[in-house]
Amino acid sequence: MHLGEEAWGQVIARLLQELPIALPQDLVERGRVLDGFYLPTRYPNGHPEGPPFEYYGRLQSKEALDYACAIVELIRLQMA
Repeated sequence: MHLGEEAWGQVIARLLQELPIALPQDLVERGRVLDGFYLPTRYPNGHPEGPPFEYYGRLQSKEALDYACAIVELIRLQMA
């Protein structure tokens, strides 16, 4: 809304691509990685067997947090 646009949806990569500003391509790729975590971590039957917490650990958590922080920081700078 800050740039005169409204964002709808939950697909981070698409939301980033639709911004009316040029973004580094690696940021969109980071959004794709985060998108891959959305459904399987949210639903208990998102994996063939076992609960989601058995499929994700410290490495995936750190990667997701790093990517999310990079996206939030870039957006914060654009809005400042």
